[in-house]
Parts: sequence; structure tokens; C-alpha cells
Amino acid sequence: MKKIKYSEITPEKIYKNRRSFIKSIGLGAGSIAMTSFFSTNDALSQEERKYTSYKDITTYNNYYEFGTSKSDPYINSQNFKTKPWNISIEGEVENPIKISMEEISETIESEERIYRLRCVEGWSMVIPWMGFSLSKLLSKVTPTSKAKFVKFESVYDPDQMRGQRYPVLNWPYKEGLRIDEAMHPLTTVVTGLYNKKLPNQNGAPLRIFIPWKYGFKSAKAIVKIELVEKMPTSSWMWASPREYGFYSNVNPDVNHPRWSQATERVIGNDIFAPRVKTLMFNGYGDEVANLYSGMDLKKYF
Repeated sequence: MKKIKYSEITPEKIYKNRRSFIKSIGLGAGSIAMTSFFSTNDALSQEERKYTSYKDITTYNNYYEFGTSKSDPYINSQNFKTKPWNISIEGEVENPIKISMEEISETIESEERIYRLRCVEGWSMVIPWMGFSLSKLLSKVTPTSKAKFVKFESVYDPDQMRGQRYPVLNWPYKEGLRIDEAMHPLTTVVTGLYNKKLPNQNGAPLRIFIPWKYGFKSAKAIVKIELVEKMPTSSWMWASPREYGFYSNVNPDVNHPRWSQATERVIGNDIFAPRVKTLMFNGYGDEVANLYSGMDLKKYF
């Protein structure tokens, strides 16, 4: 598959109506990532499959490092410096490395990946990301047999990130996955969206995205990836373990203690549009349900 340059940007209006593109999904590299959204969401209407606008994706965000209001990340992150940027990959690995964002871009091609995002707050988007499977990055260090979990750590820079000046969460932001979840092909290192460079407010220069889990599992502005033997405690687990479990798979049958998860509001729809039914694993059950065979998903939330 040809690597798409960020300069080769398709206008949003054309991008959202490329019927030929939709028909061609499933052909060529990255087809697993792109077909996963459409093939497992046949119950969704065409309206519910529409891409969320670039404006909504980039101005309606949860990124507490820049503030707790939805508009704060866009307003407060515009001068955030993402160059130079290095990521260390260490822990239970054979070849720990420190790698620059430039080297990542040069050695691993980003591809178009269209995924639904479901927020634990009860809203959703459909986002055309650019990125690649996390497993490609982890293959550079060769995990050992002791590597049972993958821990992500975001940058700590209160001078640039005003939200980190307050104890809203246990800074720096931390998240984690089980090793098999991290190595799954749908687990994505995001480098952009809408064929554009990833904006600061969406986690630049790179973030993780796990489409079958609630959005807060997707750590932004990552500087360290550590493979560990014991389950890590994420920032939201630290803040409220009763409300935010380690797995946090999208599950309409397990309510948040303060609201139902059975339905969701689609961002970009008319304010009077009805909420839509939330799908188990956010619609990616065919691909990921086998990861949890035998587990009580109401207990391991």
C-alpha cells in the first residue's frame, strides 16, 4: 500500500462521500483495520456510519492535561511543542530502545484506519485515523516471556500542560493493556487523522487507540512504553477504581455507576437526534471477543 503523505490531503467533503473508496475497502494493505468497522457494524444505519467532521473531532476532546472542559484541549494546546520527541520502550524486552518520532515515521508506514470511538461518558464518533498496529513497534524490542502487560506513560510537562498543575489525576497519565490486547492488529499507534498530521489536542505526536475499549484507555502524547509482569494501575483506576476498571471494554450491559451505557449520543448529529444503541465491544466483537473467552465481563469491567 502506498504511504499517504500528509500533504496529499483529501478535502473533507470529498473524503466523506468517496463511494468508490468504501467499495474498495478490503483490498490491499490495512484491510483488516478498515473492514473491521464496516463488516461488524451491519446493524448501524448509514447515518450512524458517517464520519465525524474534522472540526468536531478536533474541538470536542477529553484531554485533562490541557483542561477539563471539552474545548480546553483545542484552546490550550496550540503552542504545545512536539519536536523533538522520543519514546523509550523498555522493561521485559530483549532489546530496549529509545526511538525518535522521525525514526518511527521513516521505518513504519501509516495507513488509513476508520474506527468508531466510544467515550465512557456516553458519546461516540467515527474517525478516519492514520496509523499502524502497535505490534509493529513492539516487534522492535522483542518482548520476553515475562511480559504480561504493556504500560503506557504520557509526557509530564506542566509548563506546557496547564492541567497538570492541578491534582485532577495522578500525573503523568498512565494506561495499560494485557499483552495479547496490545499485540492485536486493531490496537493502533495513531499518527494522524483525515490524512492530516495528528493535532496537539488529539494526542500529538502519537497516541494509542483501542477501538473496542472506552476512549480513556487510549493514552496520548506517549513518551514511554514499558512491558511488565504485573497489571499496572492506570490513572483513572487510581482516581476511581469503582468507576474505571483495567479492561474497560465497551459493554452496554455494564453501566457506569452514574449512568447507563446502553445507548450513546453520536457527535455531529442534530441535537434532537435519538441516541443509538451501544454495541458490545463497540462493534468489534468478531475480532476481539476471543480475547476474553471464559471471563465474566461484568466482573472484569
